[in-house]
Amino acid sequence: MEKAITELIKKAAKNREEFNKNKRIIAKKYKKNIIKNSEILKIYKSLVEKRKIKENKKVEGFLKKRAIRTISGIAPIAVLTKPYFCPGRCAYCPDEKGVPKSYLSNEPAVMRAIRSKYNPYEQVQFRIKALEDNGHDPTKIELIVIGGTWSFFDKKYKYWYIINCFKAANDYKKRKDLAKYLNDYKKIKKGLKITELKTLLLKEQKRNEKAKYKIVGLTLETRPDFINKKELVEMRELGATRVEIGVQAVDDEILEINKRGHGIKEVAVATQLLRDFGFKVTYHFMPGLPGSNINKDLKMFKELFSDERFQPDQIKIYPTVVTKGSLLYKWWRAGKYKPYSDSELQELIIKCKKIIPPYVRVIRLIRDIPGESIEAGNKITNLRQIMKDKGLECKCIRCREAKDKKINKKDLFLKNIKYSASGGEEEFVSYESKSRDVLYGFVRLRLKDNVKKDNILIRKEKTALIRELHVYGELVSEGDKKIKVQHRGLGKKLMEEAEKISKKKGFEYVVVISGVGVRGYYRKMGYKLEKTYMIKKI
Repeated sequence: MEKAITELIKKAAKNREEFNKNKRIIAKKYKKNIIKNSEILKIYKSLVEKRKIKENKKVEGFLKKRAIRTISGIAPIAVLTKPYFCPGRCAYCPDEKGVPKSYLSNEPAVMRAIRSKYNPYEQVQFRIKALEDNGHDPTKIELIVIGGTWSFFDKKYKYWYIINCFKAANDYKKRKDLAKYLNDYKKIKKGLKITELKTLLLKEQKRNEKAKYKIVGLTLETRPDFINKKELVEMRELGATRVEIGVQAVDDEILEINKRGHGIKEVAVATQLLRDFGFKVTYHFMPGLPGSNINKDLKMFKELFSDERFQPDQIKIYPTVVTKGSLLYKWWRAGKYKPYSDSELQELIIKCKKIIPPYVRVIRLIRDIPGESIEAGNKITNLRQIMKDKGLECKCIRCREAKDKKINKKDLFLKNIKYSASGGEEEFVSYESKSRDVLYGFVRLRLKDNVKKDNILIRKEKTALIRELHVYGELVSEGDKKIKVQHRGLGKKLMEEAEKISKKKGFEYVVVISGVGVRGYYRKMGYKLEKTYMIKKI
């Protein structure tokens, strides 16, 4: 097999189509069945390690499965917490035994978690391995913790869970005996005091700053009515940089009908607190809920980006679907609820997408619920592609990001969008293309007087907040010189521009809500770690 793969790699294919043609010819020559890309990749890596062939990034690109996973510059890894009591009684949530509330046992992420018995260490390690086996280089991980209301879990469990996520990334390819670790895992789980857990967490976070597999972003998912200053201090200690909150609707009557348990006041308070602590804010929005209609949904969607109480940075649009095990299922069976038709939903999403500002990212258009579990409602999985086929030009971040486009410095220009949000001013400073609508990178800067009053972790007066820095392009390792958009100095230039703006507006310090794995990057620009943030006097 090695001989066949060596011959395939040495053939200088110009594109994926030619590579696949060569693959068929060589398979026939060596009397092999069609060779899977994952198998070729495994042998290719072995040959490179043995120095029998040279590294070939072009070939690695041909072998990469689902390249879109890391095209935004990071490798997202979703892990699930254990099934646990949920404080919510939402009408639309399924409640299946043995899985977290609102999730189903046949969802891909849930199936992976069940196989690992919800062990966070095992989930992270298996996902890193799966990404590598498919040709990705997951050295910059965005860890996304899902599986219920994070804030409602026992404090010890939360610290223990995140310790093991960091430890899994730090240990990857170093710890050979997973079975031995799992015995240690059980010991760690029992009897440790919260102070001991905090010490362990700091140890693993320190390790991760210099690890190969860095956690550069950590997302936690919770309810708006559980957000308070104490909770956000804890989230910062854990290393969180982004928080997803289930908003669902910005209409008190609709929220009450669906037994959500909070109103828009709690959404507004949570959003301001999250912003003042520097977090990226992601909303879940559910068109088609009982009590709503097409016109109401469109009106609410407009309010999200016109009312300064809201203004999320990112949004997940989850059209309401009927699943067994929910109160909504009973309403639907009784004829009390009717979901939107496919055409109604598509027309609504087209109108909503046209509203979305260029500083907002639409992360998802549907929930990853298998069609066989949906009793009524949307079953179309490629809504984004359908919108594109209908000629919709969306201006959101995801639709404009550079992806695999090469950068042309002569085509770059610096753009600044200003808007009011949660009692402060937001500036979205970006590098974009002059000739094409392409976004290469951006920084989110929050300017608010006396942020020290609202954020108890910030000690200095006149402090500006950088809530996000992102340079788009295919994920590459820092030592890789054959690069496209990342590591071309755009991030540093954006930071300098944010500092310049802050200084001009009278601010004396800039604070960055840095992911643990990128603290070293900010240190190179003169920032120091203080109370979980990276801070610099300007």
